[in-house]
Amino acid sequence: MNNKYTLIGHPLGHSMSPMIHDGLFKIKGKNATYDLTDIAPENLKDNKDFLRSLSGFNITIPHKVAVIDLIDEMSESAKRYNSVNCVANTNGKLIGYNTDCDGFLLSVKANNMPIDKNVLLIGCGGVGRMMAIETVLHNGNLTIAYIPEALEMAENLRKEILQNVSPDACVNTVPMDKISGSFDMLINSSPVGMYPKSDNCPISDEIINNCGCAFDAIYNPVETLLVKKFREQGKIAVGGTAMLVYQAVKAHEIWNNDFYTNDEVNSIIKEVENKIISDFK
Repeated sequence: MNNKYTLIGHPLGHSMSPMIHDGLFKIKGKNATYDLTDIAPENLKDNKDFLRSLSGFNITIPHKVAVIDLIDEMSESAKRYNSVNCVANTNGKLIGYNTDCDGFLLSVKANNMPIDKNVLLIGCGGVGRMMAIETVLHNGNLTIAYIPEALEMAENLRKEILQNVSPDACVNTVPMDKISGSFDMLINSSPVGMYPKSDNCPISDEIINNCGCAFDAIYNPVETLLVKKFREQGKIAVGGTAMLVYQAVKAHEIWNNDFYTNDEVNSIIKEVENKIISDFK
């Protein structure tokens, strides 16, 4: 094995992955390389031999489902979401994993966030679906807030959870303008507040007042308006950089059985946040 790793996707623009993975290899003194490989969808199958030559690789849009045809085995998390973002070459066998959910859960755990209590989820697309399912699997009472055009998507997600994930789960859906009550945790999986429209916030100050803490999947800007508003009230609020780094940390555990301390992970998170801030001034 050549100790070579890569991220495949198309198109591959600005990516923090090489910086994160190189930092993690460096902490463990590993002599390994990590780069970006842009592969158009129609060329994915032609790269089968190349992918098998690697020690491991990550996958981003649009290959997370298509890559399943090229691997030998899937972990439970990959099967659950029918989506693979990390592959390990284990003695010539390609095994697919979904570490997006690990990135989310490890970030939540590191910040002592109450995912097992009353949780309000904004948005229910790809990453929102994963966050909803993980919340329910960790015994949270979930309320999915949706914009009018996402009504069907929200209802389908609720049905999917009750039929396939946990029949006894407490899952409700509510239009964004009808959110009421208090919540222990807010999760934003919508793109509202993302660069360059950084002065937008997905929810009102009144809802923020009624939520105990916040997890925002957005990592650019490093501190979204949502995160800023929570922190101004002295509440815990975590941006998406932590999730980005923790899913990479999980990949290193899978690839090389490498484990990292909170301080080591936080040092990488800080480096990435500083890079995002300097790149998007």
